[in-house]
Amino acid sequence: MNNFILIFFFLALGLILQHIKQFPTHIYKLLNKIVIYICLPAITLYHIPKIKWSNELLFPIASGWISFLLAFVFFHFLGRRLGWSNKLIGCLILTAGLSNSSFLGYPIIEALFGKKGLETAILVDQPGTFVVVSTLGVFVAAFYSKGNADGFSIFKKIIFFPPFITFVVACSMNIFKYDLNLNLQAILLKIGSLVTPLALLSVGLQLTFDRKSQHWRFLRLGLFFRLIVTPSVIFVLYVLVFNQHSEAIKITIMEMAMAPMITGAILASTYGLKPKLSSMMIGFGIPISFITLAIWYFVVSFI
Repeated sequence: MNNFILIFFFLALGLILQHIKQFPTHIYKLLNKIVIYICLPAITLYHIPKIKWSNELLFPIASGWISFLLAFVFFHFLGRRLGWSNKLIGCLILTAGLSNSSFLGYPIIEALFGKKGLETAILVDQPGTFVVVSTLGVFVAAFYSKGNADGFSIFKKIIFFPPFITFVVACSMNIFKYDLNLNLQAILLKIGSLVTPLALLSVGLQLTFDRKSQHWRFLRLGLFFRLIVTPSVIFVLYVLVFNQHSEAIKITIMEMAMAPMITGAILASTYGLKPKLSSMMIGFGIPISFITLAIWYFVVSFI
């Protein structure tokens, strides 16, 4: 419950600070950089070295990649057909293609499936959606922000992206069965815990409720894809096609039904990909997802 209170508190705080003239609302740009370059690498270095790999883990890990590629194909070709701008297409791919598998996912999965369920949630998030946003996400952000970025420059952005660098380091630590000492782990955990408040505060500072905004129809489409289409595809693929019925599969489907990933929205905003729409996807997506998640929990209970 504390996690849910924090989510709405920091979103509301950002909205309130928008209306205080003396407050520098553009500070959200600094908050975005702190989240991406400091907090997220800390989470990676803490969790990845502790994961125990097996073939059964491929289903949770693959879900984030499938989700993003599905969004890429759908919004890229639909956007090209309808004449959307590159920035709009990139924004929808980054926000509708990535689920909030950690900030929302961890507390919700723990509440529904217990601490054991967190092991699957971490797999969906860390080697799944987190690596996607650190690689394919950066590629999409760089490409759609310019429209003509060459492959080498995008490749450099990916390999020098701090969260990706730390992921490679963390994977190496896992392979060689090495972990940091407990004091350093405690520091990483505290730094990583700042992700949710800082990211949500940033979203709140950018969130607007303009009734005349042209973003509403794209918001509806993006959230429908994120909250309904994506988990439906994963359900059909994993349960009906691959005949998987374990609790890990139930958790994976629930993770894919989460609201848009805050980091994806921040990445879109940082690269100038429709910052207002990316903030709306988070601001509206989180409360709406509580309703759709209840429906999905009812559905997976029959698996």
